[in-house]
Amino acid sequence: METPESNFSKLGLVLPPAPKPLGVYKPCLIDGKYLYLSGHGTVKEDGSLIMGRIGVDLDMEEGKLAARQVGLAMLATIQSNLGSLNRVKRVIKVLGMVNCIESFERHPYIINGCSELFASVWGEEYGIGVRSAVGMGSLPDNIPVEVEAVFELHEGA
Repeated sequence: METPESNFSKLGLVLPPAPKPLGVYKPCLIDGKYLYLSGHGTVKEDGSLIMGRIGVDLDMEEGKLAARQVGLAMLATIQSNLGSLNRVKRVIKVLGMVNCIESFERHPYIINGCSELFASVWGEEYGIGVRSAVGMGSLPDNIPVEVEAVFELHEGA
């Protein structure tokens, strides 16, 4: 039987270290059967950040890869705090924010980098939730993408 953990293993990707809060907040919070993840950034394997603005420093493909890296940071937070990706039943909601020039209009394409990762881990039925993808004039530390999300946990997880 395929599980989120086995699906992730098949991707051949590596999780970065789970990001530490840079302010007064929790990276994740469980309330009943829901897991809320705070906004995550583009943390790489070595703990550094992908930085730059879409349309100036990064093109669309680089932005989409940056969004996937945010998704990996989110998976790292889940694994670090819950012990396993298997505890998550489904993706409920994703809010993706793109640091881009004013004329950029392809925000959903960028955030697909994160959404496609989640669909690969939890499958299309459970890995695709509702979503918003919006442009921002800036993001912390000049990261190109920030994503926050809500997940449903398995009963008794």
